[in-house]
Amino acid sequence: MDEAVTTVLETYHARMQEELGTRQAAAQAGLKDALRDQFLLSVGPESGQLINILARSLRAPNILELGTSYGYSTIWLAEAARSAGGRLTTMELHDYKAAHARDMAGQAGLAEHVDFKIGDAVRMITELPDGIDFVLIDLWKEFYLPCLEVFYPKLNSGAIIVADNIIRPGKDGALRYVEAVRAKPGMSSILLPVGAGLEVSRFDRP
Repeated sequence: MDEAVTTVLETYHARMQEELGTRQAAAQAGLKDALRDQFLLSVGPESGQLINILARSLRAPNILELGTSYGYSTIWLAEAARSAGGRLTTMELHDYKAAHARDMAGQAGLAEHVDFKIGDAVRMITELPDGIDFVLIDLWKEFYLPCLEVFYPKLNSGAIIVADNIIRPGKDGALRYVEAVRAKPGMSSILLPVGAGLEVSRFDRP
């Protein structure tokens, strides 16, 4: 990691610490769901480092991030794309979140390695060409399975898929995704107790 990337990650980490008390207060006041789009809700440092290592292990990877949010995991993946000679496409429903993520990527010196897309992830995935090497899934859980169904046919053999929040908060959408991804032909998959729980899968064409 160069200094620009490290500085941006430290900025995110400081925000995470600042938000801890605010999120707890919002939960106690019954406002957690109403305010959730204001919070970072990122994968966290350990998960960020893991997805960076996995993506960097691939040669010139075509990386897809589903759920840019405010861009924390985007920095980890964009750095991997730059290091491995690949490219990152990141998708976000809310334009103000994507704008913040784009600004942070610029500060990290990584913006030229990222394509930012705004809109419905399922629709935008269908418009992508085949040849995806790495996927991070970190959006609302009800979209995990629909996204899997549309990106699965576009995967290169050897592709790696990482889905966040499988243990916490878990819930039905995450569990349905785990069942579905493990049932896909050519897929091997394991749940890792890293961060909020990562389902890490590898696709090898049958």
